[in-house]
Amino acid sequence: MKQRAMWSAVLVAGLALAGCGSATGSDSSPSGSEGKLVVWDWKSGEASAAPYLEKAKADFAKKHPDVTVEFVAQPFDQYYTLLGAAIQSGKGPDVMLFNGGGQIRDRVDALVPLDEYVAEDRQRLAGWDAFTKEGKVYASPVTLQGHPIYYNKAIYEKAGLDPAGPATTWSKLLADCAAIAKVGAKCFALGNKEGAGIQFWLSGLASGVLTATEYDDWIAGRRDWTSPNVKRIFQLWKEAGDAGLNNEGANSTAMFNDSFALFQSGKAAHVIGLMSDVGHWKDFGEFLTPDKLGVMDAPVVTAGTTPSLPYDGGIGYGVARWTKDPKVAADLVRALTSTDALKAFYADAGAIAADTTVDVSQGGPAVAAIVSEIKGGKPALHVALSSKTLDLMGRLSQQLLGGSITVDEVVKQLAASDRAG
Repeated sequence: MKQRAMWSAVLVAGLALAGCGSATGSDSSPSGSEGKLVVWDWKSGEASAAPYLEKAKADFAKKHPDVTVEFVAQPFDQYYTLLGAAIQSGKGPDVMLFNGGGQIRDRVDALVPLDEYVAEDRQRLAGWDAFTKEGKVYASPVTLQGHPIYYNKAIYEKAGLDPAGPATTWSKLLADCAAIAKVGAKCFALGNKEGAGIQFWLSGLASGVLTATEYDDWIAGRRDWTSPNVKRIFQLWKEAGDAGLNNEGANSTAMFNDSFALFQSGKAAHVIGLMSDVGHWKDFGEFLTPDKLGVMDAPVVTAGTTPSLPYDGGIGYGVARWTKDPKVAADLVRALTSTDALKAFYADAGAIAADTTVDVSQGGPAVAAIVSEIKGGKPALHVALSSKTLDLMGRLSQQLLGGSITVDEVVKQLAASDRAG
């Protein structure tokens, strides 16, 4: 629960900052003035991120010894609301952390295109597409983020299943779930209180449901919400809930970190998690020894599909359009994505760095399995959607689990939202 504790500690400060005239909380002068840069994120309050930030600040100080850098950790569950208020006022932080995909693409009007500042980093870093809109880059990737399906090998052994041979088809997975239920565990740990569970479900399972053409068309923006295979993803979501495969009260269970705690504690055999720095292999290592943590591909639902790891650029830092000196702020972004800084982020937080030169081979069997699939991976489906459509999908997914809406109505509403942009 370490992240939740941090969120509570900074909530009041975050709300105060959102309402004041500048990111420094002092007056209405532009952020970035008087030799100071203010950074908003949700990572800097975590102890595991401290070595990473110290490396980055030290690197930045070599170029700009007279510029002070202040990190303000905001609560993640309020982050984009607070950031929206700052953007609306035009007096927010100089540098901001974003998730890749819709969250940044919907806010590029508030950001400086970074192409001219980060050209030297393009070959070293991966994951740029998640921070790009209409051919322009608006943030530099810090991590690669994906959605592997983790499983608990100890539960498999207890249930008489082969811990080295997880299910490769949906029908086999259902049979395994029945065996798992007999030893008192749920099949899936699911947290959908924030409506985020459906995002992980969509991206985690889609490569075993959609054909290759459907998958590629989705990422390219040619999404057919009436496709039987697209509907099937949401049908599986409902069927899993109706069959009792999830933990009780999934709609009232927070993903961060309650659903992951259920998995770690052995109350559920599987969880669709993350591959970088929270809800991932390193976090789970606190409770599951490396030899007991497995990673499996999405089970095949549609014959002929080839499951792959869904991943994109994970988190990245962008520069606000109102900052006094964009080049100096961009230098801070470059320091936050330097090789030395990202090495520390991997070592201490378990982040799969966007820097392809960082060696992650010593992370254990689970991370080795994840990294081995990066080359053949494809972008996560939910990252291609706008934040508006993601919010709607979250609400509809709760109704679908609760039985108050049909799959046909869900895809109808999502199609309309997606068309509206």
